[in-house]
Amino acid sequence: MAAIGEFVTRAAEAAGLNERAVYAVQMAVDEACSNIVEHAYGGEGRGDIECTCRVSDDGLYVILRDRGRPFDPAGVPPPDLDVGLEERDVGGLGLYFIRRLMDEVHFEFRPSSGNTLTLVKRRERGS
Repeated sequence: MAAIGEFVTRAAEAAGLNERAVYAVQMAVDEACSNIVEHAYGGEGRGDIECTCRVSDDGLYVILRDRGRPFDPAGVPPPDLDVGLEERDVGGLGLYFIRRLMDEVHFEFRPSSGNTLTLVKRRERGS
């Protein structure tokens, strides 16, 4: 995952994202990769994560692909942010954080290619 983090950081900087946006991309990709390892691959550290970055005129697209268990984000209930920490279950905020950190988040599953997660971070105007 460290190699993916370094790769994404270089791509975000090349896309002209400011320091705050680069950090948001780093955090979202790290959380997404952790979720892939834990949920798609059962936490066993087996399986590949393919990371592709594309710099566009308006920012950065990060595409993460895995061939683990299918994932349907519609099946993940939104977190109850009004519950106190003592009452909150461990975990369950990863997808929420990814969506808050990025400008767009798209999921797709195809039996032939597995799970595809596309994260988009746009450059701030004037940057």
